[in-house]
Amino acid sequence: MSNITFGIVTILLFVTLLVLFCAILIKLYVRKIKNYTKVIYQKDIDFQKALNSTIIETQEHVLNNISKDLHDDAGQQLTYINFQLENLKLDSPELNDVLQPISQSVGALSQSIRGISHSLNNQLLLKQDVLKAITAEVDRLKNQSKINFRLVIDKPTQKVFNDNEKIVIYRIFQESINNILKHAKAKNIEITIDTVPFFEMTISDDGKGFNVDEKLNKETMGLQNIINRAEIIDYKVTIQSAINNGTSLLLCETK
Repeated sequence: MSNITFGIVTILLFVTLLVLFCAILIKLYVRKIKNYTKVIYQKDIDFQKALNSTIIETQEHVLNNISKDLHDDAGQQLTYINFQLENLKLDSPELNDVLQPISQSVGALSQSIRGISHSLNNQLLLKQDVLKAITAEVDRLKNQSKINFRLVIDKPTQKVFNDNEKIVIYRIFQESINNILKHAKAKNIEITIDTVPFFEMTISDDGKGFNVDEKLNKETMGLQNIINRAEIIDYKVTIQSAINNGTSLLLCETK
């Protein structure tokens, strides 16, 4: 009887050890799968960031070329036209009243093209503070748009931006404003920027709004560009909107 009991105990102990061994193997296997999945996921993220970065670099190269063409070609042509108008006014003083409005329009157009050229050129952006660049662009838009702009910057000297942050933050600002001007039919735009303790930029409008999920599912180029740009510098974009109730976009550092 004792031999039978001993045998049963031995078998139970063996089965218990076998089950325990299998459980350890399964646990190790699951952990290995999780680690492998994590590595694959991180590689996928790194690849996507590299791809997005390449796309952004290409876009920046194109924008810089457009900026150079505007400055060197269109700008110089307008300067020449204005020079010709001034000579014509000197040669024919009786035409001054007719030519003066044209001359003023050409001058205004020349200033506008110069402003657009500067806003497209990231080399100029890198030489100055990004918050000053945003302020300058808002001032330019105020003079050329019927929309009411309001810019509030809190403690602008507390944050030091690297070159990538400068370019991405400014392009997201431009893209957001461009989307509002093209689609929102807004009367008011407010830009609020905080730099302490973390960078946050909120761009709000009182326009017609949209369904955020629907837009993101359609992967519209404007919103996708904004999200892709933010991911390159490890920032996060949050968009809130409702039909007939405006839109708010928040760009912030990931804590």
